[in-house]
Amino acid sequence: MPLFGRNRANPTAGGNNGNVVNSSNGHTHHHEKQRGVYEEDFYSRRPSFGQWLKITWPDLLTMVCMGLLGLGIYEAHPAANRSFPITFRDGEIVYPEFAYPLRKEIVPIWLAALLAVLVPIIFILIAQIRVRSFWDVNNAIVGLLYSVITAAVFQVWLKWLIGGLRPHFLTVCNPNVTAPGDGFLQVMYDRSVCTGDPNTIDDSLESFPSGHTTAAFGGFVYLYLYLNAKLKVWSNYHPAFWKMIVTYMPILGATLIGGALTIDEFHNWYDVLAGAVIGTVMAFSGYRMVYASVWDFRFNHIPLNRHFAFTYGGGGPGAGLHSYSMWTRQAGWGSDMGGYGGAPFDSAGGMGSGVASGIGAQGGGGHRGIPRRPVVGHNNDNVV
Repeated sequence: MPLFGRNRANPTAGGNNGNVVNSSNGHTHHHEKQRGVYEEDFYSRRPSFGQWLKITWPDLLTMVCMGLLGLGIYEAHPAANRSFPITFRDGEIVYPEFAYPLRKEIVPIWLAALLAVLVPIIFILIAQIRVRSFWDVNNAIVGLLYSVITAAVFQVWLKWLIGGLRPHFLTVCNPNVTAPGDGFLQVMYDRSVCTGDPNTIDDSLESFPSGHTTAAFGGFVYLYLYLNAKLKVWSNYHPAFWKMIVTYMPILGATLIGGALTIDEFHNWYDVLAGAVIGTVMAFSGYRMVYASVWDFRFNHIPLNRHFAFTYGGGGPGAGLHSYSMWTRQAGWGSDMGGYGGAPFDSAGGMGSGVASGIGAQGGGGHRGIPRRPVVGHNNDNVV
């Protein structure tokens, strides 16, 4: 059995006539039937490298351009020429929070970025033991890169144009004050009084926001969303406690990386907070671009396609095939009997006629259904 494919039942076989859609006058919409079969075939097979490249080359080109842009900004000198006080007239340091010694980083920036990308990819590949979907791997990794690259470029723009003083700024600046400064009581100076290494001074002027934390939250919050979707932690059944623990492990990792920066005194607390916010926003944005939902447990495991729109509750493309696209196998999830579509308790739900079962089947997105006796209406029609 191939890693990225499953031998599933033919959706066009059986009494329901597969993905055929009937109009109100009883005629078959052949165009919709053919389109549905094509979409199912698209999701069920792994494309050749050429087909994949034809679909993804705009994204790959954009990623390369954004990476080069971010690298260029990262190497540029700080745009802002900040003023800062050093000492009062009596020699007391004005801001001792910027006078910490220069220490070795606990987690270097290259390691934080590497962990933010590699750890989620490892978990995504492990999930394929059960998911076995090429498009799930593709969308998951592409969405991860959306998140991390966008977050990285976003934060380097802020570092370059705004920046801020690192906690060890005065140490690396090593100011030599021989003349009065500017401003009130002439206590304000700029980097012209610094005698330290110019490159280290440049870095110490770009504290805001934290790049380590931005990368960590961009990657690990994305992984958190992916694990929730695949494990169905917050869905319509009571999951095992270990699933919640595993889902929050990436959040712990990202928080530890950010918190370590306040120990080695490379960042202020507000730098870390800003990086966490930026990374989290980009993670949510990147995930939602490639999956059908972020929080809606009925759809957040379904990878989206660039050419076919997903119809929520109406049998979106590949819906039946993606009834397997999660790790959990409890409460009907991970089987053809798992219901997905429609709002909870919507009897008209289901991911589509002949593609997946209705919402009132096992698990998925609604209740099991309560059988009711037919009620005779005024026109002798049975209302159920």
